[in-house]
Order: sequence, then structure tokens, then C-alpha cells
Amino acid sequence: MKAKSLRPFNRREALETLSFAGVAMSLGCGSSPTSPTTSSSSSTTTTTTTGGSTSSTCAVSPSETRGPYPDQTGMISNTAFYRRDITEGRSGTPLALTLTIVNAGSGCAVVSGANVEIWQCDASGNYSEYAQPGYNGVGQTFLRGVQTSDASGRVLFNTIYPGWYQGRATHIHVDVWVSGRLVKSTQIAFPENTSAEVYRQGVYASKGQNTTSNASDNVFSDGVSLELATVTGSPSAGYAATLQIGVSI
Repeated sequence: MKAKSLRPFNRREALETLSFAGVAMSLGCGSSPTSPTTSSSSSTTTTTTTGGSTSSTCAVSPSETRGPYPDQTGMISNTAFYRRDITEGRSGTPLALTLTIVNAGSGCAVVSGANVEIWQCDASGNYSEYAQPGYNGVGQTFLRGVQTSDASGRVLFNTIYPGWYQGRATHIHVDVWVSGRLVKSTQIAFPENTSAEVYRQGVYASKGQNTTSNASDNVFSDGVSLELATVTGSPSAGYAATLQIGVSI
């Protein structure tokens, strides 16, 4: 799978060139709200999920564009944004997102002390920080945050199921920093049947179904075998999503 440019975009160039606590307890993991950027590792057995199946593998996650709306306020250096709950009151179906960071250059040993930054759009398809057609998110910071991976290489974010906007499949952006260095920019894809189920209800229903599939998306069209989250749950109870992200350090 080919790497893609990390160049940030200024806009959607050509349409982009159950409860939280219950989910967290079921996953049995936590992460530090602090910001140290030290790195260590230990051995682990790794799996990658494609659709509903899992197979043993150890691979570097694809590099993807950080655009069109990467953080421009320096959250990675601001401890105020080292937070598990990134919703800031944004409405949507609860999503507990667990990411496991592993070093593919060292047999997929887990990476503790990595700072993991995520950002996503809300149920209406809007991002914080930026002015977009029909919405001004300047000065807002919803659905953005950072967590530091624990001894198992894991971070947990309490968020909402991401919405969508024209030209892009449903996704969440991820940056992984180790010892102050950006080592991976990638994106998380979601199962289309789950997204369709979410988008039929609640605050998502008025926007309707996403018109861009993973296969037709300009980021995921070369395959999502290493980027597709494993998602469980329901619209009424909320969802838990997990993904392993492989870096090379």
C-alpha cells in the first residue's frame, strides 16, 4: 500500500485531495492524561483486522494525508488537550476508541509513551478550528485531543461516531509522536454497514447516508486492511472501536 503525502490542506480541495464509561470498562484499558514523550516497548502478540476476520501480522500502517483540517494550535505541546473525552458537548452516538501503538521495526513490540493525537468531524461533517462552507469552527477545539500510550501501548478516547462530508468516506485522523517526533500520520476507516446503521438515526439522520464508499474514497481506495477499525455495539448503547497502528522507530 502506497504512502500518501502528509501535506496539510487549507480546505476540502476537490472534496478532500453505552455510555463512555461502560465501553471503557469493557475494554479494560486506560491511558495517561499527561504529556511526557518518553518511549519504551515490550513484546506482544499482534493482529490486524480486515472486515470481521483477524490474522497475525506485523506491518507499518499506511501513511495518509493530514489534510484538510489538521490541528494548527499546537495541541501536541499543550497539556490542556491531553484528554480522554474530546466531545466538548458535541451530539452523536458515543464511541470509545482504543488504539494500540506498536513498533513494526521491532517485531511489533508495543510502544509506551507515544503521544497520539486524533481529530475528526462532528455528526454534521464539520471540523473545529477552521472556517468551512456553511460553518465557522474558528476558535473551537471539539473532537480533537491527545493521549499518551500506556504500558500496553494503548490509548483510549471517548468521542462520537464520526459524521461525513461530501467526497470522503467516514474516517478519523491520527498522528503518532515519539520523543517529540512525528512518526506516523494515518487515518481510521469504518465498516460501511456500521456507518449506515448509525446514519439512519439521531442527529445523523437529517444528513442521510454517506455517498462515498471506502473503495471510492481518494484515501482508502487502495485498501483498508491495515486501517479498518473493528467496531462493536449499537446505536442505542454506543460503540467501541479498536485498531492497531504500526510505526517504524
